[in-house]
Parts: sequence; structure tokens; C-alpha cells
Amino acid sequence: MKKKLLAIMLTAAMAVTTITACGGNTGSSTGGSDATQNVSNPNAKYNVGVCQLVQHPALDAATEGFTAALRDSLGEDVNITIQNAAGDSATCATITNTFVSDGVDLIMANATPALQAAVSSTGDIPIVGTSVTDYATALELDSWNGKTGINVTGTSDLAPLAEQAAMLKDIFPASTYKNVGILYCAAEANSKYQAEEITKELTEMGYAVSDYTFSDTNDVAAVTTNACQNCDVIYIPTDNTAASCTETIDSVARPAGVPIVAGEEGICKVCGTVTLSINYYDIGYAAGEMAVQILKDGKDPKDMEIGFAKNVTKEFNPEICSALGITVPDDYKEIAKD
Repeated sequence: MKKKLLAIMLTAAMAVTTITACGGNTGSSTGGSDATQNVSNPNAKYNVGVCQLVQHPALDAATEGFTAALRDSLGEDVNITIQNAAGDSATCATITNTFVSDGVDLIMANATPALQAAVSSTGDIPIVGTSVTDYATALELDSWNGKTGINVTGTSDLAPLAEQAAMLKDIFPASTYKNVGILYCAAEANSKYQAEEITKELTEMGYAVSDYTFSDTNDVAAVTTNACQNCDVIYIPTDNTAASCTETIDSVARPAGVPIVAGEEGICKVCGTVTLSINYYDIGYAAGEMAVQILKDGKDPKDMEIGFAKNVTKEFNPEICSALGITVPDDYKEIAKD
């Protein structure tokens, strides 16, 4: 494997100065400002609390879709309080406990740690999750039939992992890109699940696959540097910590000449080459429709099947592909810059 070791060493030093980008990539291509604004109506019939793990484009879009669905169906009858945990699981617990104390009618949990916090806070108030990859893993359920069986339902952001593996193979064949690194946060249970599943697919395709995990944002630059030293291509699943540190990851991987395949559009837009992405606004909107069924129609979340994205899109980052000399097929859609 030919590695640009000098470039990696230089960019590792650069990454130290760019680590502040973690958590700073907060803009949203779909109007993320709405995702951090409360919809206040003190005389509303329904009160909904939203706990979002961290602000980044994918989660912002999911929250925006959720609130749009509530507005479309309930109008002025709903009061929505949105709280952002800034990537901290303990803060998620504080937020959801406050919602329970306030007596909200429903909690929307955006991302796995937010869902886990909400479930720990209440077994009675309906919870609707979104941006959660695998509910059985997140909730540590022993059996699974598509429903949680508790006060929880929602939508999944599970990417089509087999199709993503096939995409990686098409653009980065094992004959040239033998070693694949899976880069993700070890604290995110659903990222580990994705890593395990896509590793099975890639191993069968003839790749040598290794995990490169960070514990929090402070480790991202160092772990990315290590991955670039040992891998020909990197795959990042739908990982919230990675999504909040895309600029740091890019500051290491791009100068090192190591391409990244991303699990979703928001990550790909900053540090990736290609992705097979779902639409987070759509899964958020679908979660909002489920919330309406619970609030307005009296549905019980334990009887509602988890929803999945209906459409995926092949996308590429033209800037990074050009910089790395990567040509993508004509059926890939260019990711527009903000």
C-alpha cells in the first residue's frame, strides 16, 4: 500500500488546530435554523418536547421535518419545545427528565442517545424516535418483530448497507483499495451495529476491514490519522459524532489522499467522495406523522411499526472527487454546496 506518510504527518498537526470544527459544522442544507426554534403557543392542545442530540445538518433536517408534519396536521393546536444536548448523553437525560416534569404529551427523540435518555425518563409518555439506526440495538431488545412493544415508535435512518458496500466496490475495487477502515464513535451503539453489518458485506467482497473508533470529539483527529496511515479507503456510517467533526476529518484525509465513503449526505458534503443517502427531512416528517396519529387519533406507540426511508440517492462530492482524481458514474447526483 502506497501511503502519503509525510502528508499524513503534516495534516495531523493541522488537525490539532481544526479540532474546534467538531460541533461547529452546524449549518443545514435544508434550513437548519428552523430546527433550533421553538414553536410556542401556550394555549395549544398538545405539548411536544423535542430532544436533539447535537446540531448538524442531518439531525437538523430530521427535526425540521418533524415539526413541519406537526404544523401541517395540528396547526396552532401544538406547542413544540426543542432542546439541543450539544452531543452530551447526560444533557439528553436532563432534557427528557425536564419534559417529563413539565408533563408533555409526547417526546420526540432525535438520535439514539436521545432515545435512550427518553426511555430512561418515562415508561408512560409516548416517545417517537428518529435518526435511530436500529431500535432493537438501541433499546437492547431481546426479540424483534418491527415493533418495540413499549411506549416507543419512530423512524430509522438505517442506510442500505449492502447497497453501500456494493457502491464502495464499484468505485474503489479491492484490487486497488484492499484495506478498508470503518471510522466511527465507539459510544454510539448504532454506529457499531452498522460497522459490524457492512464489515460482513465487505469481507465477502475480498476487502480487509478494520475498525477505527474514537470515544469523543477529542480523539477524532488522531484516530483519523491512524486510519489514513493504514487504509486505502475509509467508510463512515451514519455517526453523529463524526457528522459534527467532518471538517476535522477532511483536514486529515483529503491531504493524505485517502477517499471516504459516507453513510449519508451531510458527512459526504464536507469530507466524503460518494454516498448512497437517505433524506433526513423525510424520515423526520414521517416521524411527525406518527406523532400526529398518537396525539390526535389515540394510537399506541407499542403497536406501531418502525418506519424506514423509502428512497435513497447516489450522490458525490465533486470537489473532493476532483482533488483525489476519482471518476464517478453518470447516475450519481452532485451534492450542492450551501
